[in-house]
Amino acid sequence: MKGLFARKPLDLIMQEPEVEQNQLRRVLGPMGLVSLGIGVVVGAGIFVLSGHAAAAYAGPAIVLSFIISAIGCALAGLCYAEFASMIPISGSAYTYSYATLGELLAWIIGWDLVLEYLFGASTVAVGWSGYVVSFLKDFGIIIPAALCQAPLSYSAGAGWQTTGAILNFPAIFIVALMTTLLVIGIKESTRVNNFIVIVKLIVIALFICVGVFFIKVANWMPFLPPNTGNFGEFGWSGVIRGAGVIFFAYIGFDAISTAAQEARNPQRDMPIGILGSLAACTVIFILMSGVLTGIMKYTSLSVPDPIAVAVNAAGPGIAWLRPFIKLGAIAGLSSVVLVLLMAQPRVFFAMARDGLLPAGFAKVHPRFKTPYIPTILTGCVAIMVSGIFPINILGELVSIGTLLAFVIVCVGVLVLRYSHPEYPRVFRTPWVPFVPVAGAVVTLLQMVFLPFDTWMRLIIWMAIGMVIYFFYSRKHSRLRILSPKE
Repeated sequence: MKGLFARKPLDLIMQEPEVEQNQLRRVLGPMGLVSLGIGVVVGAGIFVLSGHAAAAYAGPAIVLSFIISAIGCALAGLCYAEFASMIPISGSAYTYSYATLGELLAWIIGWDLVLEYLFGASTVAVGWSGYVVSFLKDFGIIIPAALCQAPLSYSAGAGWQTTGAILNFPAIFIVALMTTLLVIGIKESTRVNNFIVIVKLIVIALFICVGVFFIKVANWMPFLPPNTGNFGEFGWSGVIRGAGVIFFAYIGFDAISTAAQEARNPQRDMPIGILGSLAACTVIFILMSGVLTGIMKYTSLSVPDPIAVAVNAAGPGIAWLRPFIKLGAIAGLSSVVLVLLMAQPRVFFAMARDGLLPAGFAKVHPRFKTPYIPTILTGCVAIMVSGIFPINILGELVSIGTLLAFVIVCVGVLVLRYSHPEYPRVFRTPWVPFVPVAGAVVTLLQMVFLPFDTWMRLIIWMAIGMVIYFFYSRKHSRLRILSPKE
């Protein structure tokens, strides 16, 4: 049992990149990391979920929901920043857990990150498909429903059902395209991401700067709609529930930490990338949600494309912006798919380096210097998942997986502060133990309020992971081989 909680020495973790022949290229600077963060965070949350959360839960006070959700993410982000500066190695929360909480919990978080990154990429690919179909329809190009929808659907009352569709081919296309790009190289992928980020930031700026002139103050009244008598339907409880719903908007900022081994100066640049992108995205979300609810009454925003609908409602003076809004959403979702598909293989890379997965997962392409085997595998699985499953099932799995990762990272920072205070920390999480404890509590509470079915899927997923760990990973663990007495 002791071996299950054996911790990987920090000096061993830091030596690995120096002794390995398979080197990833260190090409990312602070602005490249911030761009990665903006690329993955500004996507489905603001372009899709913001309208539903305003219409069903918070009204114009959705602005406060974004702030509350940002506070929870900031607490976890501060913990991620300390770890990323102290352990600038690929693997994100998996590597941090191995150094602080032991091998078993490291495996659990590594397996859990598959839910966040792989299933997250699949979720966003389904959303990308919806916007592309709508965009093409505006130009008279109709994609049959059988070719752009999931063949399976799920509802709590009826369970699993078939829809009559074949596959979601647009979702499959974007995953395949981004996977190919990631195999070619991180530098090339970053260039594409930077271009996409510029496009969607221009579109967002247009929406905010033009939309502000079409705001009707009456649409903001009342700013905090009175509670309907049901918990979570408007009032302050609605604002809090809205924060939980739009939490998906912030998912992915931690993906920056998976690129630590490809950062030029990770001890300095990783905190800048994590906290800088989180701050920038929070400002964007507040401004966009404020303009959105000002242009159109919140009661009419529960639609798949609320930003585009609001532009239509503003009248002919702003209708020209509609195709650009959809284009910005498509660009935004494309970069999210790209960064999430980049993050997952690097977690597999770190796990394979430790012996917990087959050695092939740690192979680096001799020419492109990318972890091509796990990248291709991740892409193939994401293609199947995005082509078959509905977005609501995928989204719930992503949320619970991300929240669990946040909890473990916050606890890990606290453990390492007291167990190894001597370790060098270029960036230190402030107000310890308050920040990590508060971060763990806030994220754990959000997990508690997720649906029971989501918890059951998480338990089944973790059970599969435990089987793999005890029948393969535990026997091949590099740490266990090096320290057989453990």
